Amino acid sequence: MTTTTASAPRRVTARRARTRRRMLDAALQVFADEGFGRSTVERICERAGYTRGAFYSNFSSLDELFLAMWEERSQRMLADLREALTEVSGAAPDEALRAALRAIPVDDAWYRVTAEFTAHALRNPPLRRVMAAREQAILDTILPVVVDALGRTGRRVPDVVALGQALVAVHDGTAVQVLLEPGSEVPHRRREELFRVVLQAYSTPATEEAA
Repeated sequence: MTTTTASAPRRVTARRARTRRRMLDAALQVFADEGFGRSTVERICERAGYTRGAFYSNFSSLDELFLAMWEERSQRMLADLREALTEVSGAAPDEALRAALRAIPVDDAWYRVTAEFTAHALRNPPLRRVMAAREQAILDTILPVVVDALGRTGRRVPDVVALGQALVAVHDGTAVQVLLEPGSEVPHRRREELFRVVLQAYSTPATEEAA
């Protein structure tokens, strides 16, 4: 597989958009069922009902396809999270946390795909740098929303970078626990409690700053 390289923007027609959509949907199924490392352009085209030509008219490689899929899901998650936290107030912080967690659900198929792609990227320095930059861009978008929501509950964040790293660690760690115990509410409750602990630990009452 080749790493993703910059390419000229392609004109997106309605037909191309439909083709791209079917390719992305088929790729998620193939990656989840067969593993990213064993997936091929041919299998994705077969699942989507298109030719290799259709694939390469939209993506230069499987790496680029995955990154497009990741970007799309990230944008959707960010929009849902922003909407969930819009109405946060000091009166109902716990409900705001639950709403935020619903905006970032733990998905079995997506977790398997991203875990395998991350391992793939760790063996490929240029791709690893692309992933790190995109992860940082996501955090740079999420954290102001979280900090603003905490502010409306009367708390401030002294170290935003540390908060971001802690939230990522909790999300990744508890996602595994949730997936290992399907159907159990216990890991979901632990996940919520750990997020609450982190948000409290990495923020302080705003009154302390005034004092």
